[in-house]
Amino acid sequence: MGVLTPLAVKIGSIGWMPRYLPQIVVVDSALQKLTGQRVTLLDVAGLPNITLRVAGRKSGIVRSTRLLAVPDGAGAWLIAGSYFGGPDMPQWVFNVRSADTVEVGHHGTVSAMRPRELDGDERVRAWRTLVNVWPNFDLYVQRTQRRIPVFRLEPVAAN
Repeated sequence: MGVLTPLAVKIGSIGWMPRYLPQIVVVDSALQKLTGQRVTLLDVAGLPNITLRVAGRKSGIVRSTRLLAVPDGAGAWLIAGSYFGGPDMPQWVFNVRSADTVEVGHHGTVSAMRPRELDGDERVRAWRTLVNVWPNFDLYVQRTQRRIPVFRLEPVAAN
């Protein structure tokens, strides 16, 4: 967590944020381009994050998405398809659900990971871990009628 994390949490709690997510993505993309993909808005906010690379379930085209992600031991990551509590499911969720493996970039290292959507007690535990880093996840549940999916990205075992 960084010095600007409390400010980021406050901004992320604003009710109209989901409407401006496309513009936030444009600003974040510009920042990444200016810094040679080294800095994102999540970095500026002092939040842990990854670059998720996953093939489209229909197109097969690999797309990259920068996501807030929480380390979960043994090289694993937790991610949530919250979209600021907006009504629509993020498109990357559908692609991750259909993928056997994804790539995760973090601080210049790219790793193959196996995504697993969590349910039951495992999801409850993971949700608490996510909320400890980004309290607004609980707010997002109140903003949307959809169930926010939670995934654990686990390193693919080397053979």
